[in-house]
Amino acid sequence: MDLFDHASQKEQAVLAPLAERMRPTSLSEYLGQEHLTGEGRFLRRALESDQVPSLILWGPPGTGKTTLAQLVARSTGASFETMSAVLAGVKDIRETVARAQDRWKLNRQRTLLFIDEIHRFNKSQQDALLPHVEKGTVTLIGATTENPSFEVNAALLSRCRVITLRGLEQEELIAVMRHAVADPRGLGGKVAVDDAALEFIADAAGGDARKALTALEAAAAYGRTAVDRKVAEEALQQKMLLYDKGGEEHYNVVSAFIKSMRGSDVDAALYWMTRMLEAGEDPVFIFRRMVIFASEDVGNADPRALGVAVDALRAFQLMGLPEGTLPLTQAVTYLALAPKSNAVIAAYAAVREAVTKEGALPVPMHLRNAPTKLMKSLGYGGGYKYPHNFEGNYVPEDYLPEALRSRCFYTPTRNGFEAELSERYETIQQQLAARRSEREPGEDG
Repeated sequence: MDLFDHASQKEQAVLAPLAERMRPTSLSEYLGQEHLTGEGRFLRRALESDQVPSLILWGPPGTGKTTLAQLVARSTGASFETMSAVLAGVKDIRETVARAQDRWKLNRQRTLLFIDEIHRFNKSQQDALLPHVEKGTVTLIGATTENPSFEVNAALLSRCRVITLRGLEQEELIAVMRHAVADPRGLGGKVAVDDAALEFIADAAGGDARKALTALEAAAAYGRTAVDRKVAEEALQQKMLLYDKGGEEHYNVVSAFIKSMRGSDVDAALYWMTRMLEAGEDPVFIFRRMVIFASEDVGNADPRALGVAVDALRAFQLMGLPEGTLPLTQAVTYLALAPKSNAVIAAYAAVREAVTKEGALPVPMHLRNAPTKLMKSLGYGGGYKYPHNFEGNYVPEDYLPEALRSRCFYTPTRNGFEAELSERYETIQQQLAARRSEREPGEDG
């Protein structure tokens, strides 16, 4: 590096955003994620023993995934290579691996490869990475905001340790901002920021440290020497709706949304939905609650409701915002006005109670699989009646363990389509009762 390069780097450091300038350089500066970095916790022990495995860091934006990767590389003495899954391809992976191999041959230095948004790598890209992670040519640290169980290949995932980062609490965000106010890399004590302003910004940030520091920097530029809540609100150009994504009001609004749909009040459901959106809630969270609602509160009263909720989620993922609010609104209105039934969740609760209480009851002989002659000779599968051989593709038969044959777990309502299911269910139960009354007590088909 020559003199001009050094000077350029110093200028970039001064001009960098506050969030970048305040990036922690050691674990002692790293706030939050105590479940990972606290004394005796997994990541701290791995760093202290210099035995850091390949990792997948899963958590919301602004929770310190990139910083954590840099700290790992710094503490282990590894060379730090970074790659964005949005821009990189298989060719970039091969070039990075070649450099890692040369680095190890020449200097016996390990390479830590950090891949941001690793969930955006397709299958071929992940497959290209797999053998080098397996051999230890590179230690992989992937960062993702998406569930790695669904977005990362099982083979690659099995060779990594998944660690979950959480959104920072209000107190932690306030501590991060106070440090930035005082630190020479930050505001250097030149701007006075009161507690009310810090609390407001922390609420607005929603667990995202980068967002909090960016907002703090904007407020400091606006207020110049002093920042109170009013200055912070004006700098952020909005007054926050009362909706703390990590606190009581969050759960109050979500509860009001669900109960409004359950009560078939479509206008109230739309109001609470919009309150959440305008306060910065992740739309996917709202969709997730609606998918649950479609089974829990609508169920078989309208079997299409679950499909409507899932299709709306898929449509949103294709559209994004703001257009994605249209399938969201459409699904909310459908679910709110759909006939309601909680028979599905009640049935599962009843069955779970029976399973817990009765334990592992034996499978009736006529239902058992009989792939060998020995099993057939022992009576496995004997007496089984194949429904398709009977009129209407149905024959009364016992499928529950003997100890539970008199139990009914599903109680369909008379609402919507479930009324038709209720009639079928009652007919089948009557036929089964008649069949059982003809059999000897204790007989097992």
